Amino acid sequence: MEYNKAELSACTSILVGKKATIDGSTMIGRNEDAQASWPKHFVVHPHIEHTTAQTFVSKANGFKMSLPQEQFKYTATPEWTTKEGLFEEDGFNEYGVAMSATESAYANETVLGADPLVEDGIGEEAMVTVVLPYVKSARDGVARLGAIVEEYGTCETNGILFSDDDEVWYMETGTGHYWVAQRIPDDSYAVVANQLAIQTIDFADSDNFMFADQIAEFVETNHLNPNPQTFNFRKIFGTQTLSDEHYSTPRVWWGQQQFSGFTDESPMSEELAFIKKANRLLSIDDVKMYLSSHFEKTPYDPMNESSQNHLFRPISLAKTQESHILQHRPNLDPTVACVQWIAMGVSAQSVYVPFYLGIDETPEAYQLGTLPYDGNSAYWVYKLVSVLVDGHYKEFGKQLQATQKQVNITLNKGLRDADQQAQSLAGVELTKFLTQTGVALSNQALSAYRKLTADIITASTDFSRLNFKTDLNL
Repeated sequence: MEYNKAELSACTSILVGKKATIDGSTMIGRNEDAQASWPKHFVVHPHIEHTTAQTFVSKANGFKMSLPQEQFKYTATPEWTTKEGLFEEDGFNEYGVAMSATESAYANETVLGADPLVEDGIGEEAMVTVVLPYVKSARDGVARLGAIVEEYGTCETNGILFSDDDEVWYMETGTGHYWVAQRIPDDSYAVVANQLAIQTIDFADSDNFMFADQIAEFVETNHLNPNPQTFNFRKIFGTQTLSDEHYSTPRVWWGQQQFSGFTDESPMSEELAFIKKANRLLSIDDVKMYLSSHFEKTPYDPMNESSQNHLFRPISLAKTQESHILQHRPNLDPTVACVQWIAMGVSAQSVYVPFYLGIDETPEAYQLGTLPYDGNSAYWVYKLVSVLVDGHYKEFGKQLQATQKQVNITLNKGLRDADQQAQSLAGVELTKFLTQTGVALSNQALSAYRKLTADIITASTDFSRLNFKTDLNL
């Protein structure tokens, strides 16, 4: 089976500043949406100090660049096959820098005509691999990727998420060589859905904005700004189409309605703000809820019987390969502070399993999974439940929800207990403990889902069309 991920990728992202969260965490998260059946793995790359020059060459489009000889330890969720490229997508490095790439977006024909995309420039497939192992802060990540885009060009229009213990940044590549980035204010959040989202750029505010050299001159020289009194990146570089209003803006609208309170704004509005303040402090559970949502309690929910139930593209959908949340908690060593929550498969029907940055290996089930189905793979364990439940949601939906609730309680308690035990450990002992914790918690979740699978299959045997109510006297 072959496919072009660049043509299919369509994700949803969330970013939350440290003063907007209930415990002072920074959080970034994203659903990696591309194809309904395309396994993901979860791996740890060790710290390596190479003795020879290093070069990256992309299998996706031939993008090529030199790399530093020192590679920091980092985690990632690559594809099951490298045939179409790596697509490592998300992870933490040993300095507690988090990166998620990418949120696919679209630029308009006018700006692309002035600076076309570069066919062999950097794309989603390569970004985590050539950036995350080489930076020591979120701001460094933006600067490194920005420099790469300016030098080599990019083959796609994308949004990229970065965070560390202090800052959260959202970066957007607009055309072949031009990009901007904005720091999410500490007391705010942002949700993004396949559109260029960043609005007004303040070129004098280097604390909160970063951008490509000469971007202002590029826009002015090519007469690209429809409102010259300000510099609104979304208005200059982005699109406003009927497709956007059905595919993208409703997901942003739903998140803002959930976190900032209900308004009379339309789900199809092209004027929704990028940066918002929540009406409460947000928790990890709020972020999980958003990435797992599908317009619940509205006519737009695909799970209900409304005539509008497929009017808008939901946040969680069948094409989600994996969903992740990168949480950096305060006042802890990065090995314990940084938790990578991973939900394999469809986030609405999966669970987010926490893994500490301090692990030196991932569970075996997370290193497995190919095509076709493989029952030993974590991806396929969660995906199988989705397939079974989808056919009989009325019969098994509540059972799925009950399993999710119990597993979430178990995982949350397990993480809290592990946090306490980790305080008395260091060095090799700490690494071993954190690794074992990841294995234990993931096994608990997988066991619960395997039991759910067995229960559903057993109950489903009575759904055959060949059933007939037989008279026992015959």
